[in-house]
Amino acid sequence: MKIIEIEGGRKLNGTIRISGAKNATVALIPAAILTDEEATICNVPEITDTEALCDILKLLKVKVNRSTESVVINPTEMENVEIEEQYSKKLRASYYFMASLLGKYKHVEMYFPGGCTIGERPIDQTLKAYKALGATVTIEDNRYIVDAKELKGTKIYLDMPSVGATINTILASVKAKGKTVIENAAKEPEIVNVATFLNTMGAKIKGAGTNIITITGVNYLHKSFHEVIPDRIEAGTYVIIGSLLGDNLKIKNWDKLSKEAKGRYIKEFAKISFYILLPFILVAKEPDLGTALILFLTGFAVLFVIGVDKKIWLTIVLAVGLASPIIYESLHDYQKKRITDFISEEPSYQVKQAIIAIGNGGIYGKSKDEATQTHFKFLPISTSDFIFAYLIERFGFAGALFVMSLYMLLIMHLLSLNFHFKEDPLLRVFATSVADRKSVV
Repeated sequence: MKIIEIEGGRKLNGTIRISGAKNATVALIPAAILTDEEATICNVPEITDTEALCDILKLLKVKVNRSTESVVINPTEMENVEIEEQYSKKLRASYYFMASLLGKYKHVEMYFPGGCTIGERPIDQTLKAYKALGATVTIEDNRYIVDAKELKGTKIYLDMPSVGATINTILASVKAKGKTVIENAAKEPEIVNVATFLNTMGAKIKGAGTNIITITGVNYLHKSFHEVIPDRIEAGTYVIIGSLLGDNLKIKNWDKLSKEAKGRYIKEFAKISFYILLPFILVAKEPDLGTALILFLTGFAVLFVIGVDKKIWLTIVLAVGLASPIIYESLHDYQKKRITDFISEEPSYQVKQAIIAIGNGGIYGKSKDEATQTHFKFLPISTSDFIFAYLIERFGFAGALFVMSLYMLLIMHLLSLNFHFKEDPLLRVFATSVADRKSVV
């Protein structure tokens, strides 16, 4: 039995570089055989699991070129042979090859994966996904034969958010026909790392890192270069040790853990910004500058509440600040006057007429002929800002209360979507933005 002796009571100092994540590496190497060209993976940790996976690659006649912390994988001459037990039992992650081979060849034969003895570790969710995609699974003792005439995209709900089942389903679905949706998917960073790797090859995977992942099948995956994320478990271990015994201890390379997520969110931010700016521009041209500004401000206010990187906000503030004089000069004269009236203490003519209309409505409102403000067109009801004043004059306080109740119910329903779809930032932004807009109206 191997023994590790630790002599304590010493302060730790110096610099530690966090190595590549083992749990990402063991999925990235099998994922690489899905390419139709060549894949290079760097920041690969020098561990026995890496060696075991490379042995399986060689068994499959895949060209493997290893150097310090990197591996080049070329599967162009790969052969889909049975993965024997002596190879599969070395590590549990060998079953990622089952998913990749099934996705690429629609047929795979291998023995049950090995790994650490930490209780029962079934692969039932993985097999469930294969069957949902159209494959048949035959088990002969510890030998698995998975075969499919074709794999078709479908909706797959995982009974538990298993990391292995999530990655296996992604690997098997990348080249399947149509769209595959994984619900209750695991959300670990390693899944994002694998999805990013496949996307750089040309795969179409969305939602990695959330509980709903969508994969649209493709026919061809091209050459790719990818980096393994730093190992979060190793990083956390050194942070704890450093906080207890550190003496000017520096930990390098762990800031890359969040780079993929930030890059992914920048794309989502750009997409959401488009949907905010488009109605702002269209409404501003109507012309209804007040409503347009409300749409603009509430839209980005919601993004601020949901959470966006501070560098993005700094960029927006600088861009708006620099562009403000140009935007102001491009406005029509009446729009400039409305801005001036809004800033000044004296309310505008329209606002005064709206106040008169609200006071004129009473409890139950006025008939069409008695509603003088709207009847004689003193109130510009074509402008959305004054619709509420028009409703009070026509239907009174009781009618306004009824309309406000409907608005409140709608707002509460929209806000409740934030709790039902916590992992969908795009839907949360839309729901909260509409709710904010309704509350302003």
